[in-house]
Amino acid sequence: MAVSPAAPTPVTGSSADELHVLVLAGGLSYERDVSLRSGRRVLDALRAVGVEAELRDADVALLPALTADPPDAVVIALHGATGEDGSLRGVLDLCDVPYVGCDARSSRLAWDKPSAKAVLREAGIPTPDWVALPHDRFSELGAVAVLDRIVDRLGLPLMVKPAQGGSGLGAAVVREAASLPAAMVGCFAYDQTALVERYVPGMDVAVSVLDLGEGPQALPPVEIVPRNGVYDYAARYTAGRTTWHAPARLDAATTARVTEVALAAHTALGLRDVSRVDLIVDADGRPHVLEVNVSPGMTETSLLPLAIQAAGLDFGRVLGTLVGRAAARRRPS
Repeated sequence: MAVSPAAPTPVTGSSADELHVLVLAGGLSYERDVSLRSGRRVLDALRAVGVEAELRDADVALLPALTADPPDAVVIALHGATGEDGSLRGVLDLCDVPYVGCDARSSRLAWDKPSAKAVLREAGIPTPDWVALPHDRFSELGAVAVLDRIVDRLGLPLMVKPAQGGSGLGAAVVREAASLPAAMVGCFAYDQTALVERYVPGMDVAVSVLDLGEGPQALPPVEIVPRNGVYDYAARYTAGRTTWHAPARLDAATTARVTEVALAAHTALGLRDVSRVDLIVDADGRPHVLEVNVSPGMTETSLLPLAIQAAGLDFGRVLGTLVGRAAARRRPS
């Protein structure tokens, strides 16, 4: 079910304007700069609706700060492994500090693309055929033989990307077999395991899922049109490289299918509060889930804020509702 254009429902007993919120951004991943931009935008949006918020990096000073002055809730605006592999969430759980988003277990599952795709496939959710190949096996079994077999099994074109990673870093479309070795080398620069999947041509669409107190609901799909045809790092974060349409230029029936599949993926992976499901809609209007992000970008060119705006919602009020819901999960002292 798609969310209707209405103001977020406030959370009883957890008024956001009475909370002290910590926004975590930065980290040491390849996506540090993007994370800092996300964090500053979240900080400004929360303060704009009267929430007391501060920005902090995830460094050696974090744990002493959480102990000395525990926040009522944390917004994780960290991208890459730091914010999405579940480890930081596990530390926050140890500190009894509630946070916006899914728990550590679900975060770990969604972060590892091959594992997430296996869960989606088991749940009957469409996702392109794939093979996950660790660098060590790639070398031990012989690169040429392995790549030949991948092409025989999956065909061309292919999509190569890190098994664990985001922002399009290390990703490449391979249209000719001769280009596959270089794509694998580029991928291994970012992760020890490459995910190689069948490339599905079609419309790039992102569906953000929010739970503002009435269960998970899908925001309007956002259509992504990269100028060079590939939604890589430069296309995501460089002005003029990509055009977005919010809502996506889909008919009503296709929109319904896309949002239904996105909600199913969110549920199958056990996610909470907020996620972003990236899909391809093929020429027949069938959606295919590529990956699910548990810490969506919040920059001026990010897809979640575009979807919130398309739904007629206020970004700051949505964040305020989410932190209020997170704070309400704090265990009684």
